[in-house]
Amino acid sequence: MQDRQTKPGTRSRLTSRRARLLLGAAALGLAGAMTAQTVIPAQTALATPVRIDRTAPADFSEVVQAVQPAVVSVRVKQAVEPRMMNFGGREGFREFFEDLPEDHPFQRFFREFGGRDFDGRRDRSPRRFGLSQGSGFFISADGYVVTNHHVIDKGTEFTVIDQDGEEYDATLIGADARTDLALLKVEGKDDFTYVAFADDAPMVGEWVVAIGNPFGLGGSVTAGIVSARGRDIGAGPYDDFIQIDAPVNRGNSGGPAFNMNGEVIGVNAAIFSPSGGNVGIAFAIPASTATDVIMELRDGGKVTRGWLGVQIQTVTEDIAASLGLDDARGAIVAEAQADSPAAAAGLRSGDTILAVDGTEIEGPRDLSKVIAAYEPDTTVDITVWRDGKEQSVDVTLGRLQDTEATVAAVETPAGETSLEDLGLVLTTAEKAGLDGEGVVVSEVDPDGPAAEKRLRRGDLIKEVAGVAVKTPADVVDAIAKAEKEGRKAVLFRVESNDNTRFVALPMNAA
Repeated sequence: MQDRQTKPGTRSRLTSRRARLLLGAAALGLAGAMTAQTVIPAQTALATPVRIDRTAPADFSEVVQAVQPAVVSVRVKQAVEPRMMNFGGREGFREFFEDLPEDHPFQRFFREFGGRDFDGRRDRSPRRFGLSQGSGFFISADGYVVTNHHVIDKGTEFTVIDQDGEEYDATLIGADARTDLALLKVEGKDDFTYVAFADDAPMVGEWVVAIGNPFGLGGSVTAGIVSARGRDIGAGPYDDFIQIDAPVNRGNSGGPAFNMNGEVIGVNAAIFSPSGGNVGIAFAIPASTATDVIMELRDGGKVTRGWLGVQIQTVTEDIAASLGLDDARGAIVAEAQADSPAAAAGLRSGDTILAVDGTEIEGPRDLSKVIAAYEPDTTVDITVWRDGKEQSVDVTLGRLQDTEATVAAVETPAGETSLEDLGLVLTTAEKAGLDGEGVVVSEVDPDGPAAEKRLRRGDLIKEVAGVAVKTPADVVDAIAKAEKEGRKAVLFRVESNDNTRFVALPMNAA
């Protein structure tokens, strides 16, 4: 084999390079020796890559085989109101047919299928029903089945179908629309395979298996991970969903999501899907919520919740600054409802609720959940931020009832006072033709601070910096006072569409 040739000067360069490498290695060795004798503080220690010596499951068959017999399909029979053509009542119906020949095809068609005879009387045709399907799972050997409220809603008959295709009639024990949970009961057996709710919340990234009845196929298994926790999807005041990426589709509603121990971490309830199909984003009601609700339904057929009776909103950084709070926390009371426990206890607009019986309140959702967990007639100690300091208010809670909100549109004439720095034009309620007292927003500069905070034409300003206002001049005076007190923002209490909210405008704009 012919030796490779080197160009003149190459050997010397290689030798020089080798010498530098040897010197570098020696230096590293010396540094290593010095390091071995030197204590390096933890915060300055060299970082190492994260490594977890844990194997993923080869498959999910062991979990599925254990829990699948407890998962069922739920078939719901719903009454469907017939849609009848309107002929203007019985007389109109008779007149319609009197104008048609006896052998006209319409005569025969409506006689056979229309449900009425020539005298306008309705035939005794059978009542029509529709069917809907969902999923569920046994939580006891004697036949209690958990599913979603929206699965059984408006149902008249309920059938539970197990893994082997065996059908059982079920009775609705109770349902709770606010958390979208329902409880059915199958009679006649006491040896159903059942599963339990997990005691601990799942970790993000944890494996999860969803089993249910997608598209009526029954017994379908999908797997994925927990994508997020504490999701608020606008479904209700107690939103606290677990997000999973295990494929969930129509019919999976009410089915369980399992951890690798075969425990139910959540009840599948909703999907995010612009197309109507699975896109890898599904939401499950957490076991912690489901456990409490299901136990109440099992014991009494309904869920009772404490009621405070306030309209609340999030405390933003601007609102916190306007109130003198060190940080944005709690829930600010926009309005205490008339004849409510809050009103009776003296809670008022502008109070910021920081804690209930010592439990800190991070925001409106926290407050809703904490209050709802109390039984009606319970007296609670509410810590509020009022007039720049913490105060304690005792409130005896009432019973939460469903209420209907009304919406009213307001239009106002042109205003008379312009606050250019805020981008507002204001007038009095009287000049705007409105009953009551307050200052009406008649114009909003779309590029101004007020528009950025979603103030709109027709909004009624009731208070500024805690002071009731009746005229635009009152608004100017209140802003000046807040500025003199060194506030970074000024707080407006605004009524709009029968709702009350607070809006904080920065002082540098005013």
